Amino acid sequence: MADGTRPFSLPLFRPRFPWWGRHLQTVRNTLVKPAHPMPAGLRMRFAMDDGSGDVLLGCLNQPPTQANQPLVVLLHGLTGSEDSFYVRATAAMLLRRGHPVLRLNLRGAGPSADTCGRRYHAGRTGDVHSVLRQLSPELTRLGIVLIGWSLGGNCALKFLGEGSFPVPVLAGAAISAPIDLAASSRLFGAPPNRLYHNRLLGQMKADMQANRDRVGTHWADAALSARDLWDFDDKVVAPWNGWSGAPEYYAVNSALTFMPEIRVPTLIVHALDDPWIPSPAYREFPWSRHPCLYPAISRSGGHVGFHGTNGVWSDQCLELFLNAILNG
Repeated sequence: MADGTRPFSLPLFRPRFPWWGRHLQTVRNTLVKPAHPMPAGLRMRFAMDDGSGDVLLGCLNQPPTQANQPLVVLLHGLTGSEDSFYVRATAAMLLRRGHPVLRLNLRGAGPSADTCGRRYHAGRTGDVHSVLRQLSPELTRLGIVLIGWSLGGNCALKFLGEGSFPVPVLAGAAISAPIDLAASSRLFGAPPNRLYHNRLLGQMKADMQANRDRVGTHWADAALSARDLWDFDDKVVAPWNGWSGAPEYYAVNSALTFMPEIRVPTLIVHALDDPWIPSPAYREFPWSRHPCLYPAISRSGGHVGFHGTNGVWSDQCLELFLNAILNG
């Protein structure tokens, strides 16, 4: 899907052998476990200002050569962390471009599990605000770029649509974001996705059980009783955060509501064959009315896949986008 006003062109996505089909594209990193070595990073701590006592952790990596490029903040997806394969792959590309990169662990994710009693969700943009407010002026003097994947992509788009940034935001990007949370939850729980669904739901339950003392027995037990992702959101995420149930949580936090308000250049990458994210929200969105949004929508690529003949297509799109927006 192209935008006639786009100041850059994107290559067609061509899947790399043997990763043909949406499911192989989706699970490729899990099967291959690619190595993306990171230079030694600085552990950063961000105390949340909501009275919870929670502290988010992140890893700041500096490029080998300073190139006067803005900081890029990366938000992982559901059950991910600073060390998710896709986060490390994109971080490596950004470091080669000369960007400092903050790989943030959302509340309770990765190493933040040991420093948080509460957990992230698809719309927890207050945490992003809090983190950005705590960054040093030296880190943000050139502004920042915000990039998120999957659930982190929804959070990034919601943040960008809300506006009122604590630091200058130059650009944003979202890859495989569930912009209609209710529709995505229904599709993810459908029989064809049962293997994916059970694995991720099991990881979410395991996290809650491993951290019973931090999250509280009530929420740990509620998580254990959840039959599926919708039930988990209905019994845990929604009431824990003040919503009446999953429907309200989804309605209030879906990025689709906030995308029309985005006023910074934002790349939005999606595959129409994504097994987790329904395509109608992407197909039907009025892209031409919103010149700050740059859709990069391919026929195939799976969920956070895009393993192409010339590397990861979503990273290629990101690099072309950043070249045009930041250096054009």
